Amino acid sequence: MTAAMTSVAGTAAAQIFKGETAGVGDPVHTMFVAFANQAATADVNIQVNAGQTLTRSMLKGAKGDIDFFSTVPSLVNLMAGQARMYEKVDGAPELAKNIRAIIGFKAGAYHPVTLAGSGIETWGDIKGKTVFTGPPAGSASATSEALIKIVTGYVAGEDYTAVRLSWGEGYAALADGKIDMMVRPAEIGSANIERFGLSGEFRVLSIPDDKVASEEMQALFGRPGRGMLQFDGDVYKGQLTEGEITALGFTQFVGTHAGVSDDVVYAATKAFWDNLDQVHATAFFLKDVTHETAFTSVNVPLHPGAIRYYEEAGVAIPDALRPGS
Repeated sequence: MTAAMTSVAGTAAAQIFKGETAGVGDPVHTMFVAFANQAATADVNIQVNAGQTLTRSMLKGAKGDIDFFSTVPSLVNLMAGQARMYEKVDGAPELAKNIRAIIGFKAGAYHPVTLAGSGIETWGDIKGKTVFTGPPAGSASATSEALIKIVTGYVAGEDYTAVRLSWGEGYAALADGKIDMMVRPAEIGSANIERFGLSGEFRVLSIPDDKVASEEMQALFGRPGRGMLQFDGDVYKGQLTEGEITALGFTQFVGTHAGVSDDVVYAATKAFWDNLDQVHATAFFLKDVTHETAFTSVNVPLHPGAIRYYEEAGVAIPDALRPGS
């Protein structure tokens, strides 16, 4: 064990670091817990508070109220521009400068899910229906509604009823037939999506080919933390859309703030990568987490502690991800 690691073991072990992530079953939760579990092997003990809204977690992290958090790249720009949910946050642009990244990863795709018998077999069938688009706070609902508008031209509240609930309430509402469709960001092969095929059939709507190339869709794919993703519909039992499904992909990263000790972040980062085989065994989608994908959609500077690890490991770091660049 290096001197730096010994020092961390002697100081961080007595400290509990605060961490926040999304709810159980969400890919960002899976990744964050995997990170926290491996950090603990280096005596960096992160108390994980799950089920949180990531817009708020990122703000708390920027303020230094928590130490580690799941982060959505698109939210960084909103905070830096004091826009939308950060519009009334005093000093939001300055706070955004405190955010640091540790690891980026491909999280999954937006799944537009409707049950067989709902009357929705194509995007056009959404008209007049009730759709769960995401929680009241956060960016998922706005993204889901933007996706529907680009594909169909339909406006939430005019052409269909957009319902905003917690993720758990959204799942229950679809299962109980209280809504007609749910748009849910989830990892590919998600058990939360798969469960709709255990007792019946369901459909994940694929983005039509003629919409993929549109200027609006390309702009959506090009947003921070977004992209086009394709997967085989057969990955889910009971899923009715045949062949390859084209979806809006999303990426995220594990974040921290500039005030966290370099030694602590170095130890946590090193422990994560040193135990990557255990991380890969945690979930199917985490097998894509490698040194080559470590900076996926990261749009804030890396923490110096993380930089130290990546330099020691021989991982090339883009200049734009170094503080002060």
